[in-house]
Amino acid sequence: MKWRKEEQTPPPMEESAVPDTGWATTSMSTGAMANWTAVVRWSAWGLLLAGPLLGGWALASARTPVTVPTRAEAPRAQPASSDAVAPAGFAELYVAAYVKAGDSDADTEELSAYYPAARSMSWSGEGGAERAESASAVQVRQVSAGYWSVTVAARITSSSKNADSGRVRYFQVPVRAAGGRGASGWTAAALPAEVASPTSSKGVAPELSYGSAHAPLDSDPAVQTVRGFLAAYLTGGGELDRYLSPGTTLHAVRPAPYTAVSVTQIAEHGQGPAEGAEAQVPPDGVQRRLLVDVEGDGKHTGSRPMSYAIELRARDGRWEVAALEAAPALAAPGTKSNSEEGQGS
Repeated sequence: MKWRKEEQTPPPMEESAVPDTGWATTSMSTGAMANWTAVVRWSAWGLLLAGPLLGGWALASARTPVTVPTRAEAPRAQPASSDAVAPAGFAELYVAAYVKAGDSDADTEELSAYYPAARSMSWSGEGGAERAESASAVQVRQVSAGYWSVTVAARITSSSKNADSGRVRYFQVPVRAAGGRGASGWTAAALPAEVASPTSSKGVAPELSYGSAHAPLDSDPAVQTVRGFLAAYLTGGGELDRYLSPGTTLHAVRPAPYTAVSVTQIAEHGQGPAEGAEAQVPPDGVQRRLLVDVEGDGKHTGSRPMSYAIELRARDGRWEVAALEAAPALAAPGTKSNSEEGQGS
């Protein structure tokens, strides 16, 4: 018997059936899918190309430019301003190094910190043969912008005993503001030059605007205030505030340098009160300016003369110290002091 093989045809596939590929395309046709893919692709390319343009526009429109440092930089010290720091201190240190300089490398290196050209100079003699025990600028003149001439007074002592040891000598120093990154902000333009004293040895004392000095009057209430004030100020005896006007702040000298202070003379500024008016009770607000000569006795010193310019102000029938003036009042140029007028009459 022959068996006949029957051909089995697969059942027809529905038109809406799509192979399961994992993409949800059941509701989108093949053409729509292609169109959507093209839109996504061109959008990505558009953003990629527009990125640099948008970044450049953002940087150009920023108000403050942004910089990204590649590495951290240490802060650099700025040179001192010529208007803020005087060159006098630099000149004082320079003179001290110059006076003791010798032929050693250490001395040359120290001096070159002030005057760079010193490295190429030869020095004879041993360093330290002379030293500046003290150096102080006594005159500062501005030659031009950023350039000064400083005269320094120095007391020079010598390792060998001679008559000149300990004598004050004067050195003129040219100082220039450093334009570069110098640590000090200053540099010397040349070596110091020894010069004569800038002041006359026979100076004339300036005229002061005070009358003739006289012995303190015990009947004057101002003298009582001055005595009590100076005792509290210089010896620590008594309370200082009780002698001060309201709003005046002064501090006693500590530690107290003297054990006793006595008033020797008083001179009145201007015309001063009329004779006999000192003993009267002053009206509130009246002021007096006095130049007071005193002598202070210390534990290790004898009588030391001193002068104080003191301003007094009346309040509640008594005198109070309104100010300890920085300097006595000078007479106006071309006018005679009250003391000269009294001598002429």
